[in-house]
Order: sequence, then structure tokens, then C-alpha cells
Amino acid sequence: MNKKYINISILLYACCSLSAQDLKTKNLYNTTAYISSQCYTKTVNDADENILHNPCFSCHTKNKEPNFTLSDDDLQEAYDFPEAALKNPWINLFKDRTSQVEKISDEEILTYIKEDNYKSKDGDIILKSKLENLNKEWDFNENGKWDGYIPDINFSFDKEGFDKDSSGNYTGWRAFAYQPFLGTFWPTNGSTDDVLIRLPKSFQSDENGNFNLDIYKLNLLIIESLIKQKSIEIDELDENSFGVDLNQNGKLDKTSTIVFNWKIPKYDNKTKKIYGYSMNYVGLAKKELLEGKRHIAPGLYPVGTEFAHTVRYIDVDNNEIKIASRIKEFRYGKKKLWNTYSQLHNLGLSEIKEKHDFPDRVDVYLGNIEVGLSNKRGWYYQGFIEDKKGELRPQTYEETLFCMGCHSNLGSTADSTFVFQRKLEKNSFAKGWYHWTQKGLKGIPDKKLKNGQTEYVRYIKENSAGDEFRANEEIENKFFISNWKDDKQNIEKDLIAKLENPEIPLSQDWKFKNKELEKVKNDISYLILPSKQRALNLNKAYKVIVDEQSYIYGRDPHIKPATNVYQKIDKGQMTHLQKISQ
Repeated sequence: MNKKYINISILLYACCSLSAQDLKTKNLYNTTAYISSQCYTKTVNDADENILHNPCFSCHTKNKEPNFTLSDDDLQEAYDFPEAALKNPWINLFKDRTSQVEKISDEEILTYIKEDNYKSKDGDIILKSKLENLNKEWDFNENGKWDGYIPDINFSFDKEGFDKDSSGNYTGWRAFAYQPFLGTFWPTNGSTDDVLIRLPKSFQSDENGNFNLDIYKLNLLIIESLIKQKSIEIDELDENSFGVDLNQNGKLDKTSTIVFNWKIPKYDNKTKKIYGYSMNYVGLAKKELLEGKRHIAPGLYPVGTEFAHTVRYIDVDNNEIKIASRIKEFRYGKKKLWNTYSQLHNLGLSEIKEKHDFPDRVDVYLGNIEVGLSNKRGWYYQGFIEDKKGELRPQTYEETLFCMGCHSNLGSTADSTFVFQRKLEKNSFAKGWYHWTQKGLKGIPDKKLKNGQTEYVRYIKENSAGDEFRANEEIENKFFISNWKDDKQNIEKDLIAKLENPEIPLSQDWKFKNKELEKVKNDISYLILPSKQRALNLNKAYKVIVDEQSYIYGRDPHIKPATNVYQKIDKGQMTHLQKISQ
């Protein structure tokens, strides 16, 4: 078929999909929606080819077992896309929203974002009621019931971050504070968000199956140590109460540390059971593990672990930036299958081989609107997003496909997730167990790296910008010396120094207001929270996308067209970046 007619047919399908809104369809406008819009960023500066920008390292970095993505950090060096993805499908990036945004007043957008679209005025979960009284347009398999997750978080937290229902009972969900992931997830770039975790019932219970809060809290801490693959400090407790040697000193005594010292357990051929665990769960989960009904390993969550992630607007209250009541997206993930290290390693190898043998083959993810999509690593992800009225509805297959690339094979993830390994620890407010409505981002220090740098400052320096698209002028004005892009003399000095000693990375410190960056080391909010006006403008820009229901063309809130993003990539195109790892 002639390419001209192919493009017209795609355009016609796209227009029809916006008007018809068939939520159950699996027909795709963008077959590579799992490749994010940020991946089309120009790494070479248009003004000077000697100036490079590397936001890529934050996601595509050297993996840590058992995250067997193998050569993910190589993706910093090339736009390694299949043929179908060479033309940038995220066309919302290139639209001018100025006139549409100007029609929305500050008062109008503030009223909108302060409205709770998750719970009714009576305190009922709106989406729960809708899913239990299922609309036929949402019933994918037409069996009269919703087969996926039904939201059950009450967003009513105690002083330890535990969610409770209207009767005061624990829902099992627990909120935690974390350092937002680099770039896109900073509020200054468009959204606030939160994350909650819930472990299976056996992790919340004693050996007799009775709910026990102390057991649940300790299991969460043990899993935090396993996911981070490091020892963590805890409040002192008596190991005799739990029957587990947490500090691994060979006896049961008092400890204020969960020591990460994993030793490969042994297998008994007679009993067909694994024994000799150096690290263990507590309560009923421990019993299940010793009976062979449960698994444990560094870097992996137990089967049944759930995460809830709400992406929200940016609220402004008395000039203070905070998380909004209105939810843009409710994202949910559950681990349903266990994969051993060997299985995960083989999966990584098979993906490398397929990419080599069939470079233009598009990734396929099984699933649907109800049960979500499988990431091939044991997890299922699904989501809900605002409809034209601002009420939450299930995401389409394609809208969920958008999530899969990040939650499957990135080097920066731990068991396909981003945030629990970034959880704040004991020396933080409430030991890191709280929701952002209880305390905001102010006062959180930047994460220290092994090389002495701090994470957010490093991102600013590697990227020479505050977002992947280099469109955040507020950060640029705040942290960069004006007209640094035109400073040919310092650029040349930097390049000469690099040529004389290739082992020394380009410093480029002359670009930055280093006194301003120093402030970030003690308080990340100085960098990642927007001004009141920027927050309002970003809210308005996203509201335009909601009104259009044009998520399949991109969800990034922009007013002016993005200029530092490719509209088309050439086959085999390189980034010209030197590979770095976090």
C-alpha cells in the first residue's frame, strides 16, 4: 500500500478514536506506545554540536541483579528504535496550546484541581461504585463483572502512614515518602504524585493468621532491605518476639539493624524443600516460606505485592505548592507470578537475541482493559484516567501500553518498579512512612552518591537542563548562568581539557550558579517545586489534553511546542553521548 494512504488511514483512525472513545478496543494508533516521549529528546544542542545533554542515564543505567536488562545503559548511546517508532507519534508535544490555555482562568483551574474526583462528598470511593455496577462499555469480556483491581484506598492515614477505612480498620495499604524520580516526576515538570504499597495477608499476620501490626511493619522493613540490597536502621526490637536473626549475629537478641547479608540457601532432596535462609520474613509469611509455599530473594518482591500510584495536579494554597485533591491517573500494579534469577536472566537474554534478530519487531504485551497488561516478569499493570468530565475511567489497552516500557526492562528499576528503593529511611520524618498530605517535599536532602555528588545536582549537570525536553525555563533561569550556551570561550577550554586528559569528564561548572545548586543538596524542594504561576499554567495545559481525550498523542503538559525533541529519527541514529551509570 502507498505510504500516503497508510498515513491517511492512521490519521482517520486517530480522529475516530477520539470521538468514539471505544475503551475496549485493542486497535492501536501507536504500536510502540511503550517507548516514551522523553526517548525522542535531542541530545545534541541545536545551537552548538559540542554541547551535549544526557537525561538518558537516569533510566537507562547499568542494571543490578536480578534486573537482567543486560545492556540497558547502552541505550544512552543510540536511538535504538524499531522501524515503526522512527516517526515520533507523540504529536501533542508539537502543538501550540497558548490560546487554549489563555481561555482558562486561574480561578477556574484552581477550583477544578481542588475538587476530589476519587471520593464523593459522602466519603464513598466513586470508581469503586462504578466498577461494582459495571458499565457495559467497560466490560471487556462481557461477563457482567469487573475482573481487575477495584480501588479500595481510603486516603485516610495514621501517623505511621497506614491507610484506614471509614470504620477505622486497616486496609493494608501504607504510604511512604521518597525522592521523586529524576526529571519527569518532579512537580516542576507537570504533576505531583504519591505511591502506596500493600503486602499479601500472610505478611500482615501471625502464624495463626491473625492480623498483627508489628509483624506487618517488620515485614515491610525486611522487604525494604531486600529491595535496596543494603542494611537498614530500625527502631530497636527484640528478635525473640519474631524468631528471626535480623542482625545475623548468630543469636536472637535486641537489634536496631536489619543486616543485608544474603547467602544462597540450600535444597534438601529428601524433603524437596529449601532451608538455611540467611534472611527471612516473620509471622505467617515465614511459615509459608519454610513450607515451600512462598519465595524470597534480594531485589524481588513476594508474589501478591501491590503498588498504587496516583498522578495528580499541582495545588497552590496560600502560595504553597502541594499535592492536589484531583487525580489525573490512578495506576496500579500487582505481582502475580514468581520468576527465579535464572528465569529472569533467560528472559533478558531472549530479549537481547530477539532485538538482534528482529530489530524492527514491535514488543507485544498480553492483557486487556480489565486485568491490565503483563510485563512478562510476573507483574500486571492497569490504570484509570480522567474522562472528559474529569471523572476517572479505565484506561484503554493503548493508554496502558504507555506504561509498559518503563515497568519492564529498564536498568533503573528494581523488580520492575521505581520508587520503593528510593524510600526515605529512619532519619527522616516518620521514618519515611507518611503520605505527602501529612508532610510535603520541603526539607528533604538530595540523595548522596558514591562518588560524592548528589543525585539531583548531577542530573542538572549531566543534562544541562531541568527536564528531558529542556523546556523548563524556570529552572534554567534559577540555576544556569544566562547566555552560557553562547560562551564559546569556556566551551573551548572545556573541550581542550577533555582532549588533554580523556579520563577526566567535562566539568562545565562555568554554566551553573553553583551557590544555588548547593541549596538543593539540603532541600530538594528548592529545585523541584514550581512557582505558583508555573503550577497553574501546567495544570491548564494538561486540562486541555483531558478535554480532548488525546492521551494517545502524549500526556506531557506543554503550552509552547517542544523544540528539543525529534519529530523523526533516522535508522541507526546515535546520540553522541558517552555512556555513564548512576
